[in-house]
Amino acid sequence: MGILEGLLGEGRLPRLRIAPADVERARALALTRDHRVDLADAVITRVERTPGDRPAVRDETRRLTYAGLAAEARRIAALLDREGVGPGAVVAVGGQRGVSVIAAFLAIELLGAVYVPADGNWPAKRVANVLERAGAVVLVTAGRPEPSSALAEGARSAGVPVVRAADAQECAPWEGPARVTGLDQPRYMLFTSGSTGTPKGAVVEHQGMINHLYAKIVDLGMTDRDVLAQTAPLGFDISIWQMLCPLLCGGEVTVVGDATCYDSAAFARRVAEHGVTIVELVPTMVRLLLDDLAGARDTGALGGLRWMLATGEELPTQVARRWLDEVPWAGLVNAYGPTECSDDVTHHTVAAADLELLRLPIGTPVINTQLYVLRDEEDGWRACERGEAGELFVGGTGVGRGYAGDPDRTRDAFYRDPFASTPTGRLYRTGDAVKVLPEGTLQYLGRVDRQVKIAGVRMELGEIEAVLQRHPSVGAVAVVVHEVP
Repeated sequence: MGILEGLLGEGRLPRLRIAPADVERARALALTRDHRVDLADAVITRVERTPGDRPAVRDETRRLTYAGLAAEARRIAALLDREGVGPGAVVAVGGQRGVSVIAAFLAIELLGAVYVPADGNWPAKRVANVLERAGAVVLVTAGRPEPSSALAEGARSAGVPVVRAADAQECAPWEGPARVTGLDQPRYMLFTSGSTGTPKGAVVEHQGMINHLYAKIVDLGMTDRDVLAQTAPLGFDISIWQMLCPLLCGGEVTVVGDATCYDSAAFARRVAEHGVTIVELVPTMVRLLLDDLAGARDTGALGGLRWMLATGEELPTQVARRWLDEVPWAGLVNAYGPTECSDDVTHHTVAAADLELLRLPIGTPVINTQLYVLRDEEDGWRACERGEAGELFVGGTGVGRGYAGDPDRTRDAFYRDPFASTPTGRLYRTGDAVKVLPEGTLQYLGRVDRQVKIAGVRMELGEIEAVLQRHPSVGAVAVVVHEVP
């Protein structure tokens, strides 16, 4: 199956059932943010333009300059070219995160192909499923000398040939300019499970990826002095910006392995030793990091940190309060976004005043993004006023192409954008309940399918959970509705 098979053009997407008057109201109430960036940028082009002696990437065994990274990417591109990889072909990259994975991504970009990760910790059945559904033509293994048994078995089952990134050292560098042929060209595909558990291959375009990378650079004020820790497993969307974002501004990526990520003391040492200035973790890991450092009286190990981003799950107020109290020199960003929209669509820098709210804000839109809060009524969707709960829809440059080979689920989540003339012409339905606070920031309320009616009154179970979780004796909570006969 090719990458474009099953992807729907704008004209084949469903129309949102909304009255013209509510279209105008939604436009007026939308949260929007425009910012001019060069969406035609290719990361490999920026890598090759950066002074070659600057440090670019490192992992636990190697450190490459920009010149070294560019050379390795071109050798891997030569290896893939020998396998017949060209524009639009899907190339899987498997193994443990490290320098070689980043070089492989840049090699795929050089050839105009499409990246899909196959995490080295996945079971063989999932590897095979992803390779088959993605239509991968080759699997590049990185990190270990030989692919894991699961990767090898999964590739065999899917009938996909395997090449080792290490073998590229024997290749002459591939020559030629980066083959970025269009802003709407698919750049990567990530598989998310969804409510059914069946993997969905979310396809992200070049313009969406680049826009998100620049969103991070703009909002974090990133420069060539920043060092970002790459902590996310390959199958997670945040791994993309963690691998690539510093390379657009001359900074450095330091890849942190699983063993170090799961050992808070070792992680803090790595942050200090490598001069890490930006870290992104799920809130659970932020809490564990604070617990371990507090026990060791060693929060000073994070002394060089500028930013901590929390994402992937709701950030509890108690965790945010502890961060502001114990690591006050490093800003805390609450980030939110779906894989289908090139990762984060909102950022919010947590302030002391936010701690008085039941739930922390998820913020305002990242650059070139439009956010709409709508409620589904019997006669169609209508725009929500500030303070009114509704469902979040996303428009703008970051909205992806849909799900590869899955037009039905694409139609369930993607619509023609009725509100604005955007680069993609698409609108994504997140399935998340939100409301706009008086100051113009979004607050996350939970999934829309957790909204219930009791005696005719709409109630958000997530809001009840948030109240209960404020008690210091409550570590975790789940609220369910139980009907009494």
